[in-house]
Amino acid sequence: MTNASVVTYLTDAGELSHLLRCLSQSSIDHVLVVDHSPTDSLKEIVLSFPSTEYLKAPNQGYGTGHNRALRRSLEEGADFHLVVNPDVFWEGDIIARAVAFMENHARCGLVMPKILYPDGRLQYLCKLLPTPADLFIRRFIPSQKFRARAAHRFELRDSGYDHVMNVPFLSGCFMLMRCDALRQVGIFDERYFMYAEDLDLCRRIGEHWDTIFFPDVEACHDYAAGSYHDRRLLRIHIASLVKYFNKWGWFFDRRRRAANSRCLRALRQKEPAE
Repeated sequence: MTNASVVTYLTDAGELSHLLRCLSQSSIDHVLVVDHSPTDSLKEIVLSFPSTEYLKAPNQGYGTGHNRALRRSLEEGADFHLVVNPDVFWEGDIIARAVAFMENHARCGLVMPKILYPDGRLQYLCKLLPTPADLFIRRFIPSQKFRARAAHRFELRDSGYDHVMNVPFLSGCFMLMRCDALRQVGIFDERYFMYAEDLDLCRRIGEHWDTIFFPDVEACHDYAAGSYHDRRLLRIHIASLVKYFNKWGWFFDRRRRAANSRCLRALRQKEPAE
């Protein structure tokens, strides 16, 4: 059984309909839409799709919203669970192909497909576990040339994004996860209101399972980068990163160094996933 969850907050109705149409045409058994919006204006749209449930809930954070669905999946004995953003869409049943890959790779705990912008450009969402310097450079250094050089390594651009890779940090916009992995490491850490919860969970899964970039299937993400334009979201983003580094370590993080080294070494050798 494969379930999915979507967390919404003042989400565009057309955008959500597009995603739910993709989910309804995919190998998904049940979709739970957790709506954090002030009103229930999205309810009618959600309930117009088969096997889709609407839940109005107080806005206690992105991870908390998805956890409402993840707990159900774990309790019901689901095999896989898809966490997906409402601004993601795709063509065809990419879920079936991704699940088939996971079923054939017993060590795979999480899969992310190749993610594109709507105009077809690649989004560089395969990353190393970040250091404080990685994130400071991306956000605050004014030199675009310097930022680009730093991002090149952090975002694994030399890999070509053209083959299966075991990557320590995959984006939370599309996380297809093995429920057995979640039973082992736990679900989203609810101390993060928004941002860094995907990094934290991906890292926890990656300490016991493979976290795989699977470019054989593609999805589009209409990425808004809200914290780059909204000071309130920027404050939330910074607060989440402080919580993350307080939890895992700021400058002295041996497990981060080991995970990044394994990834870079495998990419140099182009080792296939086990």
